[in-house]
Amino acid sequence: MKKMVIGIASQQAIRARALAIARGDHQPRPNEPRIWFTSMRSLAEVLSDDNRALLRVIREQKPESLSQLAAFTGRAPSNLSRTLKTMERYGLVEMQRELKTVRPVAKASEFVIKAA
Repeated sequence: MKKMVIGIASQQAIRARALAIARGDHQPRPNEPRIWFTSMRSLAEVLSDDNRALLRVIREQKPESLSQLAAFTGRAPSNLSRTLKTMERYGLVEMQRELKTVRPVAKASEFVIKAA
């Protein structure tokens, strides 16, 4: 697994950065954040202790489906699905669809947080 760099900045700063990249005025460096949050609170909600433990289970157990992950964690499938969709939106998890099942894959094992 790799380190994932996460940035914290205001919505205006995130938008200005995205526009500068789109215009070609800014070329992102490899060590710059690719995932952005607008506050430490929103970051803490997504990377809570429970969610980091969930990522660890996904990395170590490599579940073949959401139901298997639910069995590993003891969490309800509906709750798990909602959490994983949020984490997928931020790029922390990839949901690989295979026929009638969905297999979660953790995208990072370590996080570096940079606050602007």
